[in-house]
Amino acid sequence: MSTEALLSDLRRELHDGGLHGCLLVRDLHTGEELGIEPDTQLPAASLVKVPLALATAERIRRGELDGAAVLDVRPGRITTPGPTGLSRFRHPARIALDDLLYLSTCVSDGTAADVLFDLTPPARVAEILHRFGLRGITVRHSMRELSDTPVERFDATEAHLAHALAIDAGTSGRGHRVPQLDTTRANTGSPRAYVDLLQALWTPSAIHPEVAERVRGLMAHTVLRHRLAPDFSSDATSWSSKTGTLLNLRHEVGVVEHSDGQAFAVAVFTESLVPASTQPGAEALMAQVARRLRDHLRQL
Repeated sequence: MSTEALLSDLRRELHDGGLHGCLLVRDLHTGEELGIEPDTQLPAASLVKVPLALATAERIRRGELDGAAVLDVRPGRITTPGPTGLSRFRHPARIALDDLLYLSTCVSDGTAADVLFDLTPPARVAEILHRFGLRGITVRHSMRELSDTPVERFDATEAHLAHALAIDAGTSGRGHRVPQLDTTRANTGSPRAYVDLLQALWTPSAIHPEVAERVRGLMAHTVLRHRLAPDFSSDATSWSSKTGTLLNLRHEVGVVEHSDGQAFAVAVFTESLVPASTQPGAEALMAQVARRLRDHLRQL
């Protein structure tokens, strides 16, 4: 199948599956890439925890933060489905900074991430990204804002109403009545910007090798492996990634490394057009489309 025919086929599959998808797959050794709307800016949700991990690890390396420092953390006490780790704790906890970095990145713990943001505010995270020559990722706020969406205001049996609002209340310019989905107010990024970040972490770049290795290790140990991992994990491959989920948004970025030495950065950003919170079919479709892009690129 030609590249043009493949992309047309994949766009149709995404549409038929109720998804608007923006994707990019890049061979990290040759730089060749294939994508669908790879420069579209969308709210990043928990993907922002990768730049946060990078900034935190860099400040630890420079001696500005002490990874062994123990911090008192207030419980999140969130009861709605979704949040993990300290976000669901009922009582205060004392946790080392290094362990908060693990919880934020590997468990996608929003409360842990907010402690890290208290130490390295969004503007400082953005400044560190720019210092490394990474553009296209906007960091405006901490994770606290993501715990105050329409989902938290509706009864559990009415979650579909929150998703309907997310789908229908946007503008053609990507403004939105839900602040967390408004690209002028939210943390944002594009598939290309996140693939650039992954390339900087996996290949020589301005990022210190020690810092890059640490972030790669965190992404390798992510526990949320229901989305792209089933199509990119095997005895002959490793998959290191980070997911992002917010209302009708389902994202994942990661790197698949093959035993033959090939490595591909993958970024999949999607908006569901179906007003439902649980959509395993959408998760599977995301992975299938991303894998077909990788398979085609691998054969070029």
